[in-house]
Amino acid sequence: MSSGDTLVEVKDLKVEFDVREGIIKAVDGLSLTVKRGRTLGVIGESGCGKSMTARAILNMVPKPGKITGGEILYYRQVGGNGKPLITDVINITKLDPDGELIRQIRGGEIGMIFQEPMSSLTPVYTAGTHINEAVTLHRLIPIRKVGDQLVETIQAHRKVSKQEAREIAIEMLRKVGIPKPEQRVDAYPHQLSGGQRQRVMIAVALSCEPKMLIADEPTTALDVSIEAQILDLMRELQETVDMAIMFITHNLGVIAEMAEEIVVMYMGKQVEQASAVELFYEPQHPYTRALLQSIPHVGKKSRQRLASIAGMVPDPFHLPPGCVFHPRCSSFMPGKCDVIVPGWKQIGPNHWVRCLLYEEV
Repeated sequence: MSSGDTLVEVKDLKVEFDVREGIIKAVDGLSLTVKRGRTLGVIGESGCGKSMTARAILNMVPKPGKITGGEILYYRQVGGNGKPLITDVINITKLDPDGELIRQIRGGEIGMIFQEPMSSLTPVYTAGTHINEAVTLHRLIPIRKVGDQLVETIQAHRKVSKQEAREIAIEMLRKVGIPKPEQRVDAYPHQLSGGQRQRVMIAVALSCEPKMLIADEPTTALDVSIEAQILDLMRELQETVDMAIMFITHNLGVIAEMAEEIVVMYMGKQVEQASAVELFYEPQHPYTRALLQSIPHVGKKSRQRLASIAGMVPDPFHLPPGCVFHPRCSSFMPGKCDVIVPGWKQIGPNHWVRCLLYEEV
């Protein structure tokens, strides 16, 4: 692909949390590229930095976290409708997190399905306060319907009337599998099941037809039939509006189906990156191999126990020296892996790995 196909480029990204116990390196030197109309998968254990990378791309790292290094470049195309397309390169890390430009990009041009989308639809709002001497009493009553958030998002990023936004909202609810969307659009969050609330948040993220969708565990609480429906909807939008997808998940089966390229992360670092086919058939990093070996095989009869990765995820305040994976690695080389920090090495046309097995030490 040419450089014109690049939509988002992350270069040596570092995100740190300075807390009382010390500094946590949530993302430590990550580099990746998201191409227009393509799907990049990001996999790894919980706490490896997947979700924090996603939040950094939207410039919404929660405090006390902050981006301490690197840059995130958004190649924004302006023009069209008979006018020549001009690419405007925006460094997201330099933008004001509450500024007008990032608010245009966030939700409109780059949408995100959060890891806990059900909590984004709160069933109650503070409607009034009564002060009686030292006692403050908050009356919490449901005042906002699920359709309100959809309509608000659509009107914020698309030039449509409120009625048109409502019609788009109903259609999006229908596409994500909500039964009777004409009625559900006026329902309160507490009247929907957890899976339905998750589908509403997916509808919110897709309603503006973003140039890039960051899907952080988007189908966790959904059954397999609805999951397939949501994945088909993502692929449909990808084809119609040339939408890029950054798909974050623990489900290796879904990532094999959705992604053309996969990044494997461990303790804030990317340890391997390759095409989906090459990663699944020829994994090179010991951590990637261990992840793939832990997948159960349907129909395969064996008396052997399901493989697991030895040891525990290290304490983020006391990371092991050298390669952070060496205490759990089956290919551990004493005197090397526990001393030398491995570099990011290309071992194939589209295959990179961070491991001393592929370096001349």
